[in-house]
Amino acid sequence: MTTQTTLTDLVRRWERGWRECRGWATPEEARGGLHSVQDQATRYREIIALHDDDATVRTLAEEAAAATRTTWVTVATTRPEEVEHALHAAGMRPRATHEYLMTRALADHPTRTPAEPYRVTTTATGALLKAEVRHGDALAAGGQASVVDGHAVPDRIETQPDHRRRGLGTVVMGALITEAASHGAHTGILVASPEGRSLYTSLGWSLAATVVIATQG
Repeated sequence: MTTQTTLTDLVRRWERGWRECRGWATPEEARGGLHSVQDQATRYREIIALHDDDATVRTLAEEAAAATRTTWVTVATTRPEEVEHALHAAGMRPRATHEYLMTRALADHPTRTPAEPYRVTTTATGALLKAEVRHGDALAAGGQASVVDGHAVPDRIETQPDHRRRGLGTVVMGALITEAASHGAHTGILVASPEGRSLYTSLGWSLAATVVIATQG
């Protein structure tokens, strides 16, 4: 993250790209957060904080805690302990594990050719890119990314259990980033799970913030 790019900027860019990947509607911006209706079985709405100060987090958390339909609060922060305390005090339950907002310049991103008999393909539909690694007719690994205003946002990078520890995550990421660069992307932004963080770190992605997620208590 450069001195010209704030954490709020990164959150906005990531949310826009993530939304494009998932096909969700434009969120309402209010009270220091992005209010996104996702209508999922375990998450009707998600409030993504644009700032991590206690007052903003508390306001958004109190709103989520009082909601009648399942609502999450997501906060990217460099002060996770304080944010967790504010969420808890407002009646929300922070998850025990964190996720991680990560960034990378794409110019020298690693790529990898899969070993035989694996084969990788990429497709593009507007701003949405997809990569698949197949073993015969079976899907071994895959993922997607969106390209928005020069930023690539990878999403749902997954390897099937029977095909793990063969470098296929690197294959998928390399294919997506190569395709994204051909569509004008120059930087990448993603939110990594604890398991995914090690892959992205090995590929040169840098930690920008910890992501704290809380659900209704």
